[in-house]
Amino acid sequence: MDHALRLALLLLLFAKVYPSSSAYEFEHCKNTVKQWASSSLHSNIKDGHILKDLLFFLHVPRTGGRTYFYCFLKKLYSSSLECPRSYDKLRFDPRKQNCRLLATHDDYSIMSKLPRERTSVVTILRNPIDRVFSAYEFSIEVAARFLIHPNLTSATKMSGNLRSKNGVISTLDIWPWKYLVPWMREELFAKRDARKRKGPPYAYGDDSYNMEEIATPLHEFINHPVTLDLVHNGATFQIAGLTNNSNTWKVHEVRHCVMSYQSLGKYVVEVAKKRLDDMLYVGLTEDHKQSATMFANFVGAQVISQLAASNPGTETVNYNKSEQGSVFSKAGSSTSHDQGNNTSMVKEQTENMTVGKLMETYETCVSKLRSTQSKRRITSLKRIFPANFTKEARKHVPEAVLKQIILLNSLDVELYKHAHIIFERQHQAMEKKLLHSAMSVMNGKNYIPSAWEFVYLFVFIFLAFFIFLYVNAKRRILKLKI
Repeated sequence: MDHALRLALLLLLFAKVYPSSSAYEFEHCKNTVKQWASSSLHSNIKDGHILKDLLFFLHVPRTGGRTYFYCFLKKLYSSSLECPRSYDKLRFDPRKQNCRLLATHDDYSIMSKLPRERTSVVTILRNPIDRVFSAYEFSIEVAARFLIHPNLTSATKMSGNLRSKNGVISTLDIWPWKYLVPWMREELFAKRDARKRKGPPYAYGDDSYNMEEIATPLHEFINHPVTLDLVHNGATFQIAGLTNNSNTWKVHEVRHCVMSYQSLGKYVVEVAKKRLDDMLYVGLTEDHKQSATMFANFVGAQVISQLAASNPGTETVNYNKSEQGSVFSKAGSSTSHDQGNNTSMVKEQTENMTVGKLMETYETCVSKLRSTQSKRRITSLKRIFPANFTKEARKHVPEAVLKQIILLNSLDVELYKHAHIIFERQHQAMEKKLLHSAMSVMNGKNYIPSAWEFVYLFVFIFLAFFIFLYVNAKRRILKLKI
């Protein structure tokens, strides 16, 4: 008995002197993450709200970034000014002349390979619950396109041949879809084969997000290791530069630590918040109308001014600060690149462009793009009928599943709330600038305003105040939902 007691005391003493491996690993991870966060938080970015030479659009998946790229950025920048897009690792030389625009799903770590002091960053965030729904729906939608093939082998072989033959970038080449779509594709074919073997009758139920005989149910999707790795808290990890697609190998240890110990996530979200604060523009998917207006005034106006300044021959560019109401109108101070033989292309791209015309072009482009996407989505979902992903169908998802999505995306929920604060700050700055511009015109030399102009100004101020109250009320309701 004495020997047993001595052994127990010896083990207890040993445990106090030499902590367990799990405790040691946690302390090691905590120090690693804190050191990374400290260095990230102390990286100062000067003049974050002034457009610099290179614009990096950090495209968080399923936030509506495709419409911004095609309907804003492609209308502002000619192809000669666009950097070769990256979908896996960085594949272009940032020193390349005329490279002014980079739009990609790469995370923030790509900044380590860019001229940081000459790069501006913009992004869009979305309600975390809706983004998870959208990621689930899009993965299945794209995977369902392959169901025209008789079996999985045929589908995989054909898609591989087409990609290698045409040399085009497909959804299967883009992070994170190159992981999510093949997984869903395999599931769809396996379930279709199982239905064929079983035969009718089929009992699918009325919940499109829980038709197990057709596709992976949502409740299984959100708990799968692939989703935990790629989707949940995806916006926070992407803006912090800690995705599994990171361009900096040293951050993979930080990512491993944060994924292993949830309590360390607080350091990551603080870094992500700081990086949002330093960005040129932050949009919100849910406030797409107001986001587009601010993007045109914050970013579009500066791009127009910058390209006009770098191409003096573009005399017909009509950039009027009062008309466009740009909040930050000092983009002309950015260093210009030598355009060489591409001057005529840039001139054509920016000729006669104003923020007003940019918004008109955007509205037309968005309408056509959404129509095309809707038709393609309908065609794809017909192959997995009766499953149909709509806002109405989402109402059938159990409350327990929604609460679990919120719990699994706690970092994104906190970051999204911070994005609302930034968005409100941008909105107030834009209104202040527009009002200042209007007052400047009225206070011009020898200018006597008419009675009607006083009425117009009053109506403008009243409408601006009403919109402000409406947006605030809408955001308070949204926060309550989250």
